[in-house]
Amino acid sequence: MGKFRKIETELEGVFILEPTVFEDERGFFMESYNKKDFEEIGLYYDLVQDNHSLSIKPGVLRGIHLQLNPKAQTKIVRCLRGAIYDVVIDLRKNSKTFGKWISAVLTADNKRQIIVPKGFGHAILTLVPKTEILYKVDEYYSPEHDRSIRWNDPDLAIDWPVSNPILSEKDKNAPFLKEIIDEINF
Repeated sequence: MGKFRKIETELEGVFILEPTVFEDERGFFMESYNKKDFEEIGLYYDLVQDNHSLSIKPGVLRGIHLQLNPKAQTKIVRCLRGAIYDVVIDLRKNSKTFGKWISAVLTADNKRQIIVPKGFGHAILTLVPKTEILYKVDEYYSPEHDRSIRWNDPDLAIDWPVSNPILSEKDKNAPFLKEIIDEINF
């Protein structure tokens, strides 16, 4: 058995990863990333940056975020403490699943990760207090390519487990997908 179990989702290129975890009375050990092992399961990325966020309260929603080409990002997301409801939306205009989304619960306990490829929007919702996430990206942050989509866009119809999330001003005022569709270049 490899060090990572790759689970396919309904969206092409979006995977859930389950690491091999070694546990004993002292605690646990696992590799959350290993370039060679990722390549053995068909995942090839040149990762350039780690991002780490803490959300103090449950109900914090960050997203829906994306970066346009040529600065689009692949993200490998995991939850270090707490739990998140992670949502990935297909924004590739020529995809048969354009506008479709999937969700997964990532927790510190299940140690699952999600691969969010270029061409997809991404959002996280914290489910418990003091939730920390870490995500690796294969492209640096680029403010001029950064875009957001409204979390409750009716055309996406995402089934969020909250109705009144805690949002940043940027996310609260994000446009609907139809308002930025012409900018999306995936």
